[in-house]
Amino acid sequence: MDRPPFVVGVCGSRRHESHTRAAVRRALDAAADAGAETDLLDLGAVDLPLYHPDRDLDEQGDAADAVALTDRADALLVGSPVYHGSYASTLKNWHDYCGSDEFDDTVVGLLAVAGGSNYAVTLEHMRSTFRHVHADVVSEQVGVPNGDVADVADRLDDLAHEVVAATR
Repeated sequence: MDRPPFVVGVCGSRRHESHTRAAVRRALDAAADAGAETDLLDLGAVDLPLYHPDRDLDEQGDAADAVALTDRADALLVGSPVYHGSYASTLKNWHDYCGSDEFDDTVVGLLAVAGGSNYAVTLEHMRSTFRHVHADVVSEQVGVPNGDVADVADRLDDLAHEVVAATR
């Protein structure tokens, strides 16, 4: 790759004071420190109506821009809060808009933020759905227990560095 990798952080939380957003931002900062260009797709701040397969993307809020940003990315750092043992519906809705065309040859790093300490199943769900659309999901992943980003900051940095390295 003769240019810096382009890494997009995807935040699947709609909460204003989101621990997931803080974790994704931390990982994006580490990706930038590793030489990547970065951007944030904050799904709580875009107009992304429920996916409707019979409508054009241009008729569905900010969907066309969100899909184009996803498609442009060399890598994604995808974060979700843990909801009922899985990932957020906000993230699932974005994922429904994007398929193998957007994820083929895209490196993906995963992180899940739990209110407690149970995030393993959420990460498994995320991993299986991204692999299903041909994303290159790195082995490193980060669970953030109790929403405490500071406790796992080094692991978030490591995840970002692995993602950037995998794009090269």
